[in-house]
Amino acid sequence: MRAFPPPPLLSYAAQLNFNNTSTRKRHQGIIEMHKRDMIRRLISGEAVERCGFWMGNPHADMWPIMHEHFGTASELELQKKVGDDLVWIRPGKFENAYQHPDGLPMFSTAGTCEAHASRGPLADAETVSDVERYPWPNPDYLNIEPCLEALRNTGDVYRMSGYWTDFYHKIMDIVGMEEYLVKMYTHPEVIHAITNRACEFFLEANERFFQAAGNLIDAFFFGNDFGTQQGLICGPVQFDEFILPWFEKFTEQGHRHGHQVVLHSCGSVHEVIDRLIDAGVDCLHPLQAKAANMDAETLARDFKGRIAFMGGIDTQDLLVNGTPDQVREEVSRVQELLGPSLIISPSHEALLPDIPPENVAAMAEAAQVDVSTSKADGRA
Repeated sequence: MRAFPPPPLLSYAAQLNFNNTSTRKRHQGIIEMHKRDMIRRLISGEAVERCGFWMGNPHADMWPIMHEHFGTASELELQKKVGDDLVWIRPGKFENAYQHPDGLPMFSTAGTCEAHASRGPLADAETVSDVERYPWPNPDYLNIEPCLEALRNTGDVYRMSGYWTDFYHKIMDIVGMEEYLVKMYTHPEVIHAITNRACEFFLEANERFFQAAGNLIDAFFFGNDFGTQQGLICGPVQFDEFILPWFEKFTEQGHRHGHQVVLHSCGSVHEVIDRLIDAGVDCLHPLQAKAANMDAETLARDFKGRIAFMGGIDTQDLLVNGTPDQVREEVSRVQELLGPSLIISPSHEALLPDIPPENVAAMAEAAQVDVSTSKADGRA
């Protein structure tokens, strides 16, 4: 059977499936796209028929509540029922994802750190040579096949993947949160050495994974919570010195493999969003709505048309205490402010069991409203 070329509106991802697609619909002049292609175009700032939707990644205690409400039995069934346009499948979450011969975890704290506020095994490191006493992870022990198999069996949804690459958190565990922040001033060479060792591992881990995954994934999704309710955890000068250079490297790596880059950070990160845009980040998640300057109005005023957004539906108050009608109204308001380059999603991806499932249903319903008369946001 002769393969006809696809219309130019479709991106490369959709072209791969064009000749296997039996039907095509036109709605107000825009081709109804596969979800994968729609989200890629949305993040790129091109015209799409509606905003995207991702219900997030419910907490383990939330899944049974959701299944009971929606009448589902599996995560995949629930994701389909609420109309998720995206999935997050990362190699580090699978059992035996890291197979150290002595059974060590990927980043070991050897019982010294139970929380970010605790002192870690490198809390007393004074020299660069001290850094080498830590059992740094080895990419040769990675097991990526379970993740690849899951991706091969994923349907027509946009796939976010890659190692979570949360080096900021890992260093807080290895050093201790207070010691980490203080040593940025007192022992910057030690913090640089620790950061380099952690990030070099993630860079190599992602390189191996991206080479194996190829076009099974659409976006490199990684995260470091560098914001608080009011501002950054470390100052902007320290952010520029210790954090941003590696963000730039990871973003370049994702783009080099043909993936869009979605960056996660809870808290107020308004102060450095310009830097993230300059670094090449394509989409920012999760837009913690109640954090300082992270409300939809401020983000639209300062950054709309320069970066795509994912999140923005408040999980601190609205989804917990609001009514379904209030949730629908807020979704419509956020869409109006931040769309069309917007994926409606909770402002914290781990939906907690204090959120009524009726509000999740209302968010999903309101999110999937046609916006096909919307124009591209100017970045295309």
